[in-house]
Amino acid sequence: MTTKSHALNLVMMGSRRGKGNLKRSLDPSTLGDSAKEPSPKSLNQGRGQEITGVTLPADGKIKGWEFGNNQRMACANVDGKFYAVQGACPRCAFDLFRGTIVTDEAFGPDVPRVACPTCATTFSLRTGTHGPPLKQKGLAAFVGNLAKTATIDDASKDAKAYIITRDEETGQVFCKER
Repeated sequence: MTTKSHALNLVMMGSRRGKGNLKRSLDPSTLGDSAKEPSPKSLNQGRGQEITGVTLPADGKIKGWEFGNNQRMACANVDGKFYAVQGACPRCAFDLFRGTIVTDEAFGPDVPRVACPTCATTFSLRTGTHGPPLKQKGLAAFVGNLAKTATIDDASKDAKAYIITRDEETGQVFCKER
């Protein structure tokens, strides 16, 4: 998720240093390095960008969110903690919010994970790193094997991970990239 904010400098008319200062100070392209835009990580006391119009998932569930410019996220609630990763699987591009939350310690210390419903690759909800595939049965296993074969070049790609926080007083939801 990317946000864009612009700094606004006002110049008093009595302190003009030359013609056009007010116009130049309002134009973000002329700000240069002296007035850098705040990064999304520094917004809202370091909590990141506020997300409006979303509902958080219930405990043990995962939800998909979509924002402007095709930004998608899969947000999960595991034991009351919220995690989010990019919405599309880096390997096969299928929706991760349709996947399975994995909390089994057999998948290593980096749990909880989300397993892609198509290729079965698991991704850490904390860090986004790829991990061992979830064993599937029946048609899901057949389709998963086809997807793995077709996407072998993307097998080691990690997902983007996000930190999701909720202000208990106001109910505001914030997101920032990990």
